[in-house]
Amino acid sequence: MKKYFLFMITGLALSSAQAQEVSDAMRYAQDNLTGTARFRGMSGAFGALGGDFSSIGVNPAGGAVFTTNQIAITLSNYSTSNKSSYFGTTTKENDNTFDLNQIGAIWVFQNENTSSNWKKFTVAANYENQSNFDNQFHAAGYNPTNSVSQYFLSHANGIPLADITGQPFGAMTYRQQQAFFGYDGYLINPAVNTGNNTAYTSNTPAGGNYFQENFIETTGYNGKLSFNGGVQYTDRFYFGLSLNSHFTDYTRVSNFYEDYLDTPGNNPNSGPQALRFRNELYTYGNGFSFQVGAIAKVTSELRIGLAYESPTWFRLNEELYQNLVVDCPDCGTGNPVIVDPNLTIIYPSYRLQTPGKYTGSLAYVFGQYGLISIDYAMKDYSNTRFKPSSDFRETNAQLESLLDVTSEVCVGAEARAKQWSFRGGYRFEQSPYKNGKTVGDLQGFSAGLGYNFGGTRLDAAYSYSKRDMQQTFFSQGLIDPTTVKSVNNNVTLTLLFDL
Repeated sequence: MKKYFLFMITGLALSSAQAQEVSDAMRYAQDNLTGTARFRGMSGAFGALGGDFSSIGVNPAGGAVFTTNQIAITLSNYSTSNKSSYFGTTTKENDNTFDLNQIGAIWVFQNENTSSNWKKFTVAANYENQSNFDNQFHAAGYNPTNSVSQYFLSHANGIPLADITGQPFGAMTYRQQQAFFGYDGYLINPAVNTGNNTAYTSNTPAGGNYFQENFIETTGYNGKLSFNGGVQYTDRFYFGLSLNSHFTDYTRVSNFYEDYLDTPGNNPNSGPQALRFRNELYTYGNGFSFQVGAIAKVTSELRIGLAYESPTWFRLNEELYQNLVVDCPDCGTGNPVIVDPNLTIIYPSYRLQTPGKYTGSLAYVFGQYGLISIDYAMKDYSNTRFKPSSDFRETNAQLESLLDVTSEVCVGAEARAKQWSFRGGYRFEQSPYKNGKTVGDLQGFSAGLGYNFGGTRLDAAYSYSKRDMQQTFFSQGLIDPTTVKSVNNNVTLTLLFDL
């Protein structure tokens, strides 16, 4: 059974800060196309339309467009395919999950005073699973130059040997812990075997051609519970406000493997021959955000919408467990060498502020025959911040220098024929990174249909998106990129009832 160690000393909070990466922030800062089947079928282009539970997540004034009390429930199937290329070797992993994606209810209260310009107000509660973190990633290949020992060296250099060997694992900073794994696993050696030594060298074979493999499995979700209020003024204006509570639960298990069987000059009877480094990261917490918006009917056909989504202020908790197993026939402590402190480190809570978002929308309604809609959104990812700022200066500086202002365009259309509705959409989102490669542009399309039974409606949608990324096995030291082509296919069903 694993033992747990809680960092109680304020100064050791820095070890948590050193463990954070830009990718951790992006996990919560980026948007995903989720929600009801009608919303997905039109690629989320609902900012000027409203009248759909998921439209409230784009523009909270959409709640005021509802004309009847309704309840909706949505089921989704997520299918993700990741095709990775690492130094010419291609691997592929697929993941498939089923999820209760959305459930919501809205109540419409008409103003019986016909002389008043305030026609009605609405109250809604809606839950959506904004992100499904279930995913698998696998990459393998022969690295011609860099061993994982470079990762441990990057942490160890500059740290006195006495700090690595002379204190309990739970009392170490994150950097010291990583250096400890490398030193105790015979992957790095001190330049001088004295307590004040701060320079280290690699103990892995120097010939290159290192076989490396990394398998990552993630699970969890990021959910949002919205409480929405909307009002209609005359027949032309709709206003709304949403208060959102966020919940997140994320687990990431990575298994990195490296061997030197094909490394030139390797002596199979001496020194490290292979290793497996396992990391289990568990992140959980909650957050808060709000949204305000308005929709105006310029004419009976033309509508415009404006909305602002505040940053989400998260409070997150993090737990980390690591162990290292090294095949080393002459290391003198038995083979294999197992470096397992048997501790799960529980870091102090920290805060994350994601960027705000501005959305402008335009829609044209062709009476009872259909509609076309377009949303344009802007988000400045460089405003993402870990807090307290004094503990995360380096990470926040990276966020500001690496991330950029992005644009997102969603276009959707719907055609109606009696009880049937036919839908389609397109979505484009710019890369949040200035280099455009770490996470590339996203492109997607969608299609859907619906049938209105009268007091009940059944909607179905299919959505597809693709995005190229570059991932590294570690945040420093061993940072040779893996090119990943990620494709998502989603099938969604929504059942809606008038009450």
